[in-house]
Amino acid sequence: MHFDYQPSYPSARLPLFARNVVAASHPLAVQAGLRMLWQGGNAVDAAVAAAAAMAVCEPTGNGLGSDAFCLLWDGQSLHGLNASGRAPQAWTPDYFYRKYGQNVRTPPQRGIDAVTVPGAVSAWVAMSERFGSLPFADLMAPATEVAERGYAVPVVLQGKWAAAAPELQAQPGFAQHFMPWGRAPQVGERFCFPAAARALRAIGATRGEAFYTGEIAQALARFSAQHGGALTQADLAAHRAEWVTPLAQAYRGYMLHEIPPSGQGLAALMALGMLEHFDLARLPVDGAAAQHLQIEAMKLAFADVHRYVAEPSSMEVTPAQMLDGRYLAERAKLIDMQCAQDFGAGRPAGGGTIYLATADERGMMVSFIQSNYQGFGSGCVEPEFGISLQNRGFGFSTDPQGANPANLVAPGKRPFHTIIPAFVTQNGQPVMAYGVMGANMQPQGHVQTLVRMLDHGQNPQTACDAPRWRFNQGLSVHAEAAWPADTLQGLIERGHRMTVLSDPYGEFGAGQFIWRLGDPQAQGYVAASDPRRDGQAAGF
Repeated sequence: MHFDYQPSYPSARLPLFARNVVAASHPLAVQAGLRMLWQGGNAVDAAVAAAAAMAVCEPTGNGLGSDAFCLLWDGQSLHGLNASGRAPQAWTPDYFYRKYGQNVRTPPQRGIDAVTVPGAVSAWVAMSERFGSLPFADLMAPATEVAERGYAVPVVLQGKWAAAAPELQAQPGFAQHFMPWGRAPQVGERFCFPAAARALRAIGATRGEAFYTGEIAQALARFSAQHGGALTQADLAAHRAEWVTPLAQAYRGYMLHEIPPSGQGLAALMALGMLEHFDLARLPVDGAAAQHLQIEAMKLAFADVHRYVAEPSSMEVTPAQMLDGRYLAERAKLIDMQCAQDFGAGRPAGGGTIYLATADERGMMVSFIQSNYQGFGSGCVEPEFGISLQNRGFGFSTDPQGANPANLVAPGKRPFHTIIPAFVTQNGQPVMAYGVMGANMQPQGHVQTLVRMLDHGQNPQTACDAPRWRFNQGLSVHAEAAWPADTLQGLIERGHRMTVLSDPYGEFGAGQFIWRLGDPQAQGYVAASDPRRDGQAAGF
């Protein structure tokens, strides 16, 4: 691929070229990953160390109580890892009806009854055991040091923190750990997290056993019981991260890979399968026609994903049926080049988040995502070990007659997930580890940035810098203020209900990209980091 390296948009970032790379949304996490590479570790060691550091450095999006997913190129083949947690054994629709009334349609958004089993620590252990090269305790050391010594809170993180604190301050443990001055920290104030340091030290010393069967598991179960939750030691002990076969979709001679359900990665694959039927390269990259096509394809994909996707054993159609080429071609025919539409689901034939990427000179590449779901997750923080717990339970339905019956809550079941790492290959060889964090922005970001690179030759940093839109529902679309006025007007004329936002704190996601240029020992990689976050891409 021959990229255009001339800057096209205002940005504080330039592409990074190196043989060993870490890209993340906080510089201290990048340094943690690079430290492992300097010590002779590989890209997996770097990813685990960076992920542990991110749990401390960006608590607005993830923590030690997060879930995680990974796509990993080991030098010869691609592997997928699903480390999302399952519902406590006590969870049924009746459990929530008894506590919250017969009319509830989902578990609560915040609080202890939003918490499923946290899976991120199991991802770190599984990755290290299968592909790592350094002692696991060494991978926890940088994050432990940062938690103990503290760090100066950067600009974007502070804004997200201050926005979330008023809503969550009453949740158990939140104010104790995340409002140490009785408020959110200010830009440049030092935040220390000694409880998380204790947890990281125990996790490192026991290769994660403390979290699922040891002292941290006991503390989490006590905390849950104390606040009326259902999570038990048995639920934690039963958790296992699962290696899975990634899904794939061809596009312009490349293959995009995503984790299979219960995540929403299918939406990106389906949208690209529809866009394959249009000649986007002949359309102006930032013009209304090109963006209209992408918006409509995403709408069609989301209509199916929100209707059918759940834990695979509960789905009434398979991912293969949803990705069938004939089905996607028929869906593509529904797109009207001049008119925005509100699509319903089709009938397939038959039956707050962080993202980071790493790569090393031996050819190993990692695409990794870790999330508490909605900004600080449940808001609940176990006090002894500082475990900030996700709110993935909110992704379940409690309504058997709801829009997606397959996603009905049940004991030991995984909920619908939004977090999705991505990976690109060509002719069976690795090309790019990338992701764009941000709830339902993630597949939309995957599609928008990949179209820019593959159809229009924009380099990863330019594709990352470019303005984005975000489809919401119906005809509603949010757009960044940087879009050309004639593009916005063209979309309005096609019937899109456009809302222009200047939002630096997450509306349009944030990405990290590592593209392999050729032989990693000779040419290495070109990497990008999103200016919408505090992070960077760095390497050597």
